[in-house]
Amino acid sequence: MMNKVLGKEFFDRPTLEVAADLPGKYLLRRTGRGEQASMITEVEAYDGFEDRASHAYKGRTKRNGVMFGPAGIWYVYLIYGMHEMLNIVTGPVDYPAAILLRGVEGVSGPGRLTRFLDIDKERFNHRPAVPDSGLWIEDRGRVTEPAAIVRTRRIGVDYAGEWAAAEYRFLLQDGT
Repeated sequence: MMNKVLGKEFFDRPTLEVAADLPGKYLLRRTGRGEQASMITEVEAYDGFEDRASHAYKGRTKRNGVMFGPAGIWYVYLIYGMHEMLNIVTGPVDYPAAILLRGVEGVSGPGRLTRFLDIDKERFNHRPAVPDSGLWIEDRGRVTEPAAIVRTRRIGVDYAGEWAAAEYRFLLQDGT
């Protein structure tokens, strides 16, 4: 199979389905030094108006507006004044949902991931996940069996009440 850029049709599906399908796909970053491909190993889903862990829980704001669509657009934001967080928007327009990329092969943690790949809000927020933007996701033909994906609670969302227990984090098991 040839490498296939994942486009809007891949991301314009229910958020949890997209999240379950991302581990094993490849995040690509083009810089002046060439292309770097990193296998995605960990993601977290944030799904809709009722998800109390989501930035969109209290409605649309200037910060989270990109989460309201269209699918296949990057949502990058800064937390704690120091860490850029990379998310991909999913689902239909006006339904706020996105998936946080938490890790790639060899790099664990969303802040480390964005530093490793030199990703920031200024260059990527609200840009499409396509090669022309310099940041995109590909299917490179790697077969990931559903049993190789572990679902757990999200990290750092204890404030979200019952939503803190939602198993919206998807991890690729070692050795798969």
